[in-house]
Formats: sequence, C-alpha cells, structure tokens
Amino acid sequence: MFAKSLRIAGLALSLVVATACSKETPSGEAASPAAAKSAEGPEAAIHTSVALLKAGDIGGLIAHSLPPADYAKVKAEWGQDQDPPTDEERAQFAEMMAKLTAPDAEQTLYAEIEPQLTAFDAQYQQQLPMYVNMGRGFLRSTIQQSKDLAEAEKNQALAAIDALADWMQNTRFTDPDKVKQVIAIATATARDMKLTTIDEARALSYEDAMQKGQLVFQAIKRTVAVYGFSIDDTLDSVKTTLVSNDGNNAKVKIDYTLLGKPLTAEAEMVQRDNAWYGKNALEKLERDAAAEPAVAAGEG
Repeated sequence: MFAKSLRIAGLALSLVVATACSKETPSGEAASPAAAKSAEGPEAAIHTSVALLKAGDIGGLIAHSLPPADYAKVKAEWGQDQDPPTDEERAQFAEMMAKLTAPDAEQTLYAEIEPQLTAFDAQYQQQLPMYVNMGRGFLRSTIQQSKDLAEAEKNQALAAIDALADWMQNTRFTDPDKVKQVIAIATATARDMKLTTIDEARALSYEDAMQKGQLVFQAIKRTVAVYGFSIDDTLDSVKTTLVSNDGNNAKVKIDYTLLGKPLTAEAEMVQRDNAWYGKNALEKLERDAAAEPAVAAGEG
C-alpha cells in the first residue's frame, strides 16, 4: 500500500492546477487552516488545494483530493503491501541517516562531493543543454502518448516541461555556495525526521508518514529555491476563471506563472455528493480500483 499511497500523493499534487475537489474534512480529523477556509464551488476548490500545497500539508491535500470512501481505504490499507526490507537495504538506510545527521555532516559531505563537482564542470557542464534537451524530448513523447491525460492536460504538461527544461539549461547546479546550501537543507531535514533505521520508517502510521512527507516537501521547496525556482511564487500566481458550470459538470480556466513563463490550463470537474472532483483524475482512480482484483488474482 505504501507505493500506491505515494502514487495517490503524486496525483493529489497534480490536482492543484489540473483538477480539484471540494468537501469537508473527514469526520474525526482536524481541519487545516487552509481547508477551513474552503468554500463550495470548483474555483474555491482549486484555491484550497493550492493553499494546502503551499503549506506543505500533503496529508491534507490527499484528504481534500479523494472521495471520503477512497481516503478511508488509503488510511486503512496503509503499509499492508510492503515487503520486508533486506539486510542490504537496512544497512544502506542506516549508513545514509548516520552520515546526514552526524555533527559535522555538512563539512564531511561537501568534502566528499567537491571533487565530483569539479569533475562534472570539466566534463559535462558544456554538454548539459544537450542532455536536458534529450530528457525534454523523452518526457514530451511520454506525455503525448499518455492515455491517462486529456488533450488539455497534455498541453499544460508540455508547456511546464519546456519551462523547467529552460530553467535547467540556464542553471549551474554545481555552484559551490549553492551546493553547500542544499547540503545544509538535507542534513537539517534528516535530523528533523528523527529516523535511524528503515524499520522505523516502515512502521510509521499514516499520520506520522504524512508529517514526515511535509518535512520532505518543504525541503524540496527550499532546495529548488536555492537555484531560483520559487514554488511558492508559482502557487501564488494561480488565478481561476469559471468557464462553465451546469451544477454537475464544470470547466475552470487556470492561469499561472512557472519560472517567469505565463501558462494556462483548463480543468474539467464533476460534482458528486456535493463535492467537486477532477473528471480525468476521478476516472483514473476508478480504473485503478477496478484493476486491483485482477492484479490480486494474477499474483495469487
């Protein structure tokens, strides 16, 4: 279930600009400040998702992005499909956490990385645009062939890929000062995680795992910000315009700025039980749920 929940988390993140839902927080759970401000309607739903993501509230975003029954199922099945870690995985995890949380971790890690930075600059820095363009082409091809994305979602994803690729081409990731900042973020986050073994990580409850996920997401935001990519600026730039709404189906135009480039998307949503959900995302969830019995039968 861990891997599936990660996929659901990724889906929830994608809902921020492509799809959304609007509903009350599930019974028994405290509403987050962002969720408490949520109002009915497709536009308000999108802005609530944006606020949850900006706060790094991954658990809240997943709860906001799934129908109550599906969300309850995710929580109930958390961790059930995990294979026991191998001795090698245990050793690797323990070594990594010990290195990241050591008192002199920042200095030790940079001393290990510095020669690699110099070698990379000498061998690959000039070739980086070529590699980025190769990756750009692969991702564009993958998006264009996807059967899970509508045409509008494909166009949005392609525009975002181009913006990110341009950013990567013009960013020197090996800059020593910036690398030191990134190492400091990584070590601080590892210490805040308070995990020393992979078994501790695997034993986390759903709620605890979501809290750890919030730490990781905030670290990712701080890391890319070091290189000039402000995720918060992108989220703050989101503006919505209701295109149509017949009470059961709605379309919302979403304008936002990614790395200085204005982009536009259109979200198709449907209402079920007084809640708004992304049409394509909901259909994908239903397909995945229908496929689960067949997968289980095949494994048996």
